[in-house]
Amino acid sequence: MIGLGRAGAELHLPVLAKARAAAPGLFSAEPVVACDPRRVLADRPGLVTTATAAEAAKLLDPARTAVHVCTPPTTRPEVIGEIAELGFRNLVVEKPLASDTDDLARIARLRRRHGLRIAVVEPWQMSSLTARLTELVRGGELGEARSVSIVQNKPRFRRSLTAPSHPTAFDVELPHGVGLALRLAGSARVTHAAGSDLAFGDVVVPRMGGARLGLRHNSGVRAEISSDLTSPVRERRVTVEFERGRAVGHYAVSGDDDHSQLTVTGHGRREHTVLRDDSLTEWVLRAYRLFRGTGDPHSQGFAFAGDVVRLLSVAKNISAEPVVPSARAESRTPTGAR
Repeated sequence: MIGLGRAGAELHLPVLAKARAAAPGLFSAEPVVACDPRRVLADRPGLVTTATAAEAAKLLDPARTAVHVCTPPTTRPEVIGEIAELGFRNLVVEKPLASDTDDLARIARLRRRHGLRIAVVEPWQMSSLTARLTELVRGGELGEARSVSIVQNKPRFRRSLTAPSHPTAFDVELPHGVGLALRLAGSARVTHAAGSDLAFGDVVVPRMGGARLGLRHNSGVRAEISSDLTSPVRERRVTVEFERGRAVGHYAVSGDDDHSQLTVTGHGRREHTVLRDDSLTEWVLRAYRLFRGTGDPHSQGFAFAGDVVRLLSVAKNISAEPVVPSARAESRTPTGAR
């Protein structure tokens, strides 16, 4: 594991422990080997730390190792290049795959040159809530889907102020939302976008307050995706409007719980369902099972992650100027308002 910030230490390590307990035959019983280029770390039970990736490589067989890349997105090409030169070929890369299309192109070249198999973390793609929403869209029970609204809010003051790891708010939560919109409604183009600074008192963190974008899908569906990183509450909500009804889903907002909820209204009925939804663990298990296969079983996922990066890059370019004071007022605009 490269990087033991929040993504590595608080997400990947605990989920790896759960996955190894659930499918012990899929994983080695040896400790995880980790390094972090930004800090000196100490060993702990089940974890061996090294100062560099090169030192970590001496303890491992690259052919039997998956490397989790949990460093900030702006460092991805350099980190992936170093890992590839050390002989590793199976990579689990945190979202977003890259911070812009230039870095995406660099990573694509590294992938081709070294024959890398890159699995980009997309837990919502393995979510039971996403599966149910997809069934509703494909099944036609409520008619054609008309619009998708995705809201991803949370307070993120401390991390944005003390440990900057993402260049903009578009890179924090929106990769999940854009990926979900593509899954539900197909390929799309960006129609509009806006971003804001994180500001309180005399402190300003440029472009980390919030972000929103609109998509026009080739299927005719319109999507609105927003994220307020100054919100006092946590929320991950998706609303799909159909010809004859509505579906509102709530994804788990943290690792504290592994359940999602879905409310479907249509045909004079309202049905509410609570779903077991440990999607990140399921995603990790699937990624490792695919690594056991031949060829590049993650090629489709890599292409999908590239589509997400390209849409986010367009949105970031559109929203580059001006930076608006607050995303919260926009995030409250009623659906359909202009």
